[in-house]
Amino acid sequence: MSEDITGVSSDVAEWQREKVQGFWMPNRKLLNSIRDYQKHASGSGIIANLLKRVAVLRHRFWSVITGADIPLNGQLGGGLSIPHPNGIVIHPLSVIGVNCLIHQQVTIGIKRGDAGAPVVGGHVDIGAGAKVIGNIRIGEHALIGANAVVTKDVPAFAIVAGIPAKVIGSTQKLSNEH
Repeated sequence: MSEDITGVSSDVAEWQREKVQGFWMPNRKLLNSIRDYQKHASGSGIIANLLKRVAVLRHRFWSVITGADIPLNGQLGGGLSIPHPNGIVIHPLSVIGVNCLIHQQVTIGIKRGDAGAPVVGGHVDIGAGAKVIGNIRIGEHALIGANAVVTKDVPAFAIVAGIPAKVIGSTQKLSNEH
């Protein structure tokens, strides 16, 4: 198991981060509708089909409320945190690791001619307005700065920022200073 200075795992999902704790939590209810759909999509029978359809309706509702475009069949690791989901767009082929934090207006998608979509490692924090584009890999515990445009692989524990994004530091250095 790998941890950085925050003590958050990049391997084991912290499901508490997604738990709905109140009536008006659109971010968590959107994730909950996705989890329910994925759970019932593999089932068979009338009840599973009905619950899957209810999850689709909930997903559509919370997608409109939040303004997020997160696919029902997306590969989202557990413990995903989207505190302000407005404007988040995730391509259906993208893979998001466990315990990631994605801020508002983030796009995770493909570029024309690419054969694949981004793979985001565990416990990656993506700042507001960042764009992660192309067939690339983001290493575990990486930090992507606000409005960064990431089009190349990012190593584990790296801090990247800018347009195009460049490595400007390491979260491992931060842990050695504390």
